[in-house]
Amino acid sequence: MQVKGQSSAADKMEVNQAKQEHLLALKVMRLTKPTLFTNMPVTCEDRDLPGDLFVRLMKDDPSTVKGAETLILGEMLTLPQNFGNIFLGETFSSYISVHNDSNQVVKDILVKADLQTSSQRLNLSASNSAVSELKPECCIDDVIHHEVKEIGTHILVCAVSYTTQTGEKLYFRKFFKFQVLKPLDVKTKFYNAESDLSSVTDEVFLEAQIQNITTSPMFMEKVSLEPSMMYNVTELNNVSSSSESESTFGGMSYLQPLDTRQYLYCLKPKPEFAEKAGVIKGVTVIGKLDIVWKTNLGERGRLQTSQLQRMAPGYGDVRLSLELIPDTVSLEEPFDITCKITNCSERTMDLVLEMCNTRSVHWCGVSGRQLGKLTPNASLAIPLKLLSSVQGLQSISGLRLTDTFLKRTYEYDDIAQVCVVCPYSSPES
Repeated sequence: MQVKGQSSAADKMEVNQAKQEHLLALKVMRLTKPTLFTNMPVTCEDRDLPGDLFVRLMKDDPSTVKGAETLILGEMLTLPQNFGNIFLGETFSSYISVHNDSNQVVKDILVKADLQTSSQRLNLSASNSAVSELKPECCIDDVIHHEVKEIGTHILVCAVSYTTQTGEKLYFRKFFKFQVLKPLDVKTKFYNAESDLSSVTDEVFLEAQIQNITTSPMFMEKVSLEPSMMYNVTELNNVSSSSESESTFGGMSYLQPLDTRQYLYCLKPKPEFAEKAGVIKGVTVIGKLDIVWKTNLGERGRLQTSQLQRMAPGYGDVRLSLELIPDTVSLEEPFDITCKITNCSERTMDLVLEMCNTRSVHWCGVSGRQLGKLTPNASLAIPLKLLSSVQGLQSISGLRLTDTFLKRTYEYDDIAQVCVVCPYSSPES
């Protein structure tokens, strides 16, 4: 019973302290840009009873656009009437004012502003030093800025501590909760494009789909890809003309609500990494997207994605690629190709090359040729000759590599295609 009585007394003390009137008043306001005032025009036909009364009233209204009174959008600015929406990547700005409402001088005033998120607590105060004194009807003003980098619930905690003339130290806090919303929906797709030419080996195409999920249009100032140290990037979002490069989206880069744009980038491994088959094998880091936009009256937002990763195509222990192959060949005439064989394993291989004819493509040369030993990450270029007995687009198949150490055979079919044409044209009758 005694414990219960002591607890009740403590509760009463806390209630009395909470009800105590403080000498200082705290006001917190969010700083945002004004918006355009929208009016609702009321119109009618001339033969109706009001006649041109509504039109004359709209012309006299100072909020309407002269010459376009029936449009909803006006030309006057209005201050925000509510807290509004805050989106990820925007800068949250707030005005904090502490006013002395009493008739006495207050000393040692300390104002702190912290932003509490789901993962951290940030100090946003411009100064952590206390103000020595504050006279009656005077105030302490501060403006805080913070670039929002998390979505979800945010709580702005403003704390004020001060000392009265009698030496009593007082303290109070206020909490302001707001939600940070997601402005963009970003989806990425990777396309692996193995090239037959060694000068552009292992190209990776990145498609980024960006959707505006807010309720207002956005001006897309920049959408770029910052590649990792292993890649060079080429943007494919411009059309080159004789004079200058123009965006594929046109001159006005606006993204309307719920609209989606697709951006395309081509990444190529740097030469020092392209030569090492084991470096790009497996999961590799491509880079990150950097998106900058503006909304309404120029509010700027910026988002950076996390490092994008793609799964590189698996080549197994031995990779076979084509370094030289003609686009068009003549029917039943030999042509040359050059194959590149790379040891992607961690052991030395002793390889034997076999060539198997297909219905349309025939190999010229000796099958079962010894290629010798190939060390890890080493490559070997082999010139080969073949001919086609069928016209049209023909697929090159039938190469077999056998590792004599492990008695393992690697089959390579449909490695490339050539167009076979007849060099003889039949005379017209």
